[in-house]
Amino acid sequence: MSDSQTLSPIKLQVAWTRLVALVEEQAQTLLRTAFSSIVRECGDLSAGIFDCSGRMLAQAVTGTPGHINTMARSVFSFIEAIPVETLREGDILVTNDPWKGTGHLNDYVVVTPAFRNGRVVALFACTGHMTDVGGIGLSPEGSDIFCEGVHIPVMKLANAGHIDETLMRIVKSNSRVPAELEGDIYSLIASNEVAVRRLRELMDEAGLNDLDAVADHIVNSSREAVRARIAALPHGTATYSMTVDGFEAPVELVGTLTIDEQGVSFDWTGTSGLSRYGINVPLNYTTAMSTYALVCAIAPDVPNNEGGLSQFAVSAPDATILNAKWPSPVACRHIVGLLLPD
Repeated sequence: MSDSQTLSPIKLQVAWTRLVALVEEQAQTLLRTAFSSIVRECGDLSAGIFDCSGRMLAQAVTGTPGHINTMARSVFSFIEAIPVETLREGDILVTNDPWKGTGHLNDYVVVTPAFRNGRVVALFACTGHMTDVGGIGLSPEGSDIFCEGVHIPVMKLANAGHIDETLMRIVKSNSRVPAELEGDIYSLIASNEVAVRRLRELMDEAGLNDLDAVADHIVNSSREAVRARIAALPHGTATYSMTVDGFEAPVELVGTLTIDEQGVSFDWTGTSGLSRYGINVPLNYTTAMSTYALVCAIAPDVPNNEGGLSQFAVSAPDATILNAKWPSPVACRHIVGLLLPD
């Protein structure tokens, strides 16, 4: 019998609260064990739990919007590349693809499946900023992505419990600080492993065989709460522009917000074209930072998960500085990206 037939509304809410606490412990594990100073001292990370379809159910309070909201989309890319049904216990996935991860090569995303009774019941993901991933380093001077470091596509970091030593040798041999990079990778692994253990304890205590009912409750409740906030807003369109320093020329950021019966959308048409320097922003990071501002303005008290995030649509024309395509240089995407909430 599905757990959806046995869980009361109170138990569903308690399970949701436990998941929020669980992923915060996940993030704190990463914070305490990371080698990278920007992770340890600045919390440049994210941690969260996802259902088997890739929907983010809960995020840690510790972390940054750029990491959290890109991670919320990133797990869809992971399961598209490596379907959940093909995973085995002990598998761990990784990428630093800027367009499938957090927007630049320095951030690794690690995804670990949680199993129960031989099948995947959830996915844990975390991100962290690596001190050095090779190439020119964290600089806008690269002419394309190939200058900026070693690119890792979505792949297995561990296969049935065995770390891919070939991958580890490659990434370490291309880093100026190989020991720190290796330590950070194991820190990401540990973060997810703690979360997997805590989820197992929760499911044992609650007698849960799966998280299907809990996931649907979280997503549906959050979606309806955000929809209610949007419905209370006046319909209309507003446009704002801001000029900021660039490299070869000033950068014009032009944003148009539309609220109508379809919901909330934000479009960046009119924004400057691509830069020759690495301040270009992949659309995933543009979406993450734009959505962050919208959530803060419209529904700041609704827990951040796929239910609420799905109600905000963000777009930007191709070949603009806010929708950089491969292989544009993007190492310092945060220089422009962090201005978007303004």
